[in-house]
Amino acid sequence: MIYEGKAITVKEIEGGIAQLNFDLQGESVNKFDRLTLEELRAATNAIKAANGLKGLVVTSGKDSFIVGADINEFTELFAGSEQDLIDNNLQANEIFSAVEDLPFPTVTAINGIALGGGFEMCLSTDFRVMGTQARVGLPEVKLGIFPGFGGTVRLSRLIGADNAVEWIAAGSEHRAEAALKVGAVDAVVEHDKLLDAAVAMIKESNEGKLDYLARRDEKKGKLKLNAMESMMSFEIAKGMVAAKAGRNYPAPLEAVKTMQKHAGLPRDKAIEVEAKGFAKVAKTNVAACLVGLFLNDQELKKKAREWEQEASEVKLAAVLGAGIMGGGVAYQSALKGTPILMKDISQDGLTLGLNEAKNLLVKRVERGRMKPEQMADVLNSITATLHYGDFKNVDLVVEAVVENAKVKDAVLRETEDMVRDDTILTSNTSTISIDELARNLKRPENFCGMHFFNPVHKMPLVEVIRGAKTSDRAIATTVAYAKAMGKTPIVVNDCPGFLVNRILFPYFGGFIGLVRDGADFQKVDKAMEKFGFPMGPAYLLDVVGMDTGKHAGEVMAAGFPDRMKHESVTAIDIMFEHERFGQKSDKGFYKYELDRKGKQKKVVDDEVYRLLEPAVQGSREFSDDEIVARMMLPLCLEAVRCLEDGIVDTPAEVDLGLVYGIGFPPFRGGALRYIDDMGLDKFVALADEYAELGALYHPTDKLREMAENGQKFFG
Repeated sequence: MIYEGKAITVKEIEGGIAQLNFDLQGESVNKFDRLTLEELRAATNAIKAANGLKGLVVTSGKDSFIVGADINEFTELFAGSEQDLIDNNLQANEIFSAVEDLPFPTVTAINGIALGGGFEMCLSTDFRVMGTQARVGLPEVKLGIFPGFGGTVRLSRLIGADNAVEWIAAGSEHRAEAALKVGAVDAVVEHDKLLDAAVAMIKESNEGKLDYLARRDEKKGKLKLNAMESMMSFEIAKGMVAAKAGRNYPAPLEAVKTMQKHAGLPRDKAIEVEAKGFAKVAKTNVAACLVGLFLNDQELKKKAREWEQEASEVKLAAVLGAGIMGGGVAYQSALKGTPILMKDISQDGLTLGLNEAKNLLVKRVERGRMKPEQMADVLNSITATLHYGDFKNVDLVVEAVVENAKVKDAVLRETEDMVRDDTILTSNTSTISIDELARNLKRPENFCGMHFFNPVHKMPLVEVIRGAKTSDRAIATTVAYAKAMGKTPIVVNDCPGFLVNRILFPYFGGFIGLVRDGADFQKVDKAMEKFGFPMGPAYLLDVVGMDTGKHAGEVMAAGFPDRMKHESVTAIDIMFEHERFGQKSDKGFYKYELDRKGKQKKVVDDEVYRLLEPAVQGSREFSDDEIVARMMLPLCLEAVRCLEDGIVDTPAEVDLGLVYGIGFPPFRGGALRYIDDMGLDKFVALADEYAELGALYHPTDKLREMAENGQKFFG
């Protein structure tokens, strides 16, 4: 044994070829934490000191190669100064450069996922051989940063500036075929041939058939572009990346600027430029928020794994109601491997649901994400029925009929009589109390909410709602099923609107108040889109549907009359009365027309201003700052109340629920992190400025206490 540590071992395998194997003890994956980095330094030194070595193969003892850096260490690192970050990156890069400078050929055998620092490790060797099912990439921009272990330097020299910009600025993962095509890897083989292929490359290098020194010089040298080519390439790239990333996400553009700065420099000088650029973006609030969201997501996944240990297996599911929502649930379940029955009371309903699933699958085939035979397999996993015939074999039922308490009650009671005593019943209600729906059930312990967001195939969040009598087994099984569907489940306690809609409707309340006081709804939309939401509140209501918005608003008003009940006619009331239901009726706050691709686009409709006159009591201009304050204060304060009321357990669940459920701007981290970043004292003071607008704008006593004590929700 040449070296033996807790994360890395090095041994000679044949003919003077050493194998450096990453296998972090006590972890399911390899990652670059402090321990692994220090062991890589020690292992490299041991390799240099060993006698008679002729090559090095780098491998992994896990199913993945290396998933990246240890994000849990980021928050501590990022809390330091820019210079501390620069120094840290330069020290890490000394290790990767030492691997690159070993006095013999080196090859990495990529057996699984190699992302971020894991792929940068691969780039430090002379050659890379990749398994057919492996994936590689540099996704750091998704955390508000960019590669800092030499990735911008080595990848741009290896695959060219244009390809490197695309890989790094988009942060995408790449399959073996795509990586081979651009030259990011040198060979693709079946998994069981990886080590043999890597050893063969070492031997071919030593025999002169592969020029590893030329490859090494290429990676360590300047980018092969003259001054004019470099300027043209990077200036065009900067324009394209800036347009796509937007002003709220600086990392992609800074990555391009950094690559441009070091294009004419050799490796060590280029890495210094990379380290400075990395430190600059790492100190932004965007990076702090995106890293925080990542850690929140990891916390939720951990909680879901704990629930899964108590779950019953779902081998067959069922969905009641075969509309767009039911078809979406059936599609997602079947796509991810759980067969599902789809029941409706009419053949037309079943046809609608099946068409929804079929259309989604056709799009996957057209985009090359699925083969036609795979599409057939998924469709065959959806059984459409008008009867309860096979329901005795169903392990979990998702009720997705019309949002009406009486209808849901009847359907749930009827279904309960048709399934086994241990079958889990769930309701895809967005607002109706789970306790109310459980009142007439014989086995309320087997019942909970399972709230999907529309469209099901795109929205990652599922709220799993616990009623007063819901058992742990019901929650655990529903969480496990949601995870099996590829969703992020959050367990919430029962209340009107649960978590996301309870917080969303005070936001709509802020919008209603602005329109009442004379604000132009289009200006409100633009201000909130500029703030970072994918769409403003008027546009969002059109997408949700005015009928849905009015019904849910009435439920919320009944549940929280002190702050969610409206005393006079509202903009939503007027849109509903005039049957302007939004996109579903081609008119709401906006009109909707089909573009050349057959997609709905919104068009201004001046008639709306005349219709809204009964809801308008004032006439004045509002600044963007006023609009943001009047919209965000109610949303954030309701998020605080949800946490204080125990609707969820942690701030992480509140913030991630809003990001995944309503598109809260990720670069702002969520409602509670937004309050933290403003400062609780300043947030409370701002709320007090708008206190006359009513209870929606009144901070809780606990929030005031936290503000006085200098506390935060995070950290």
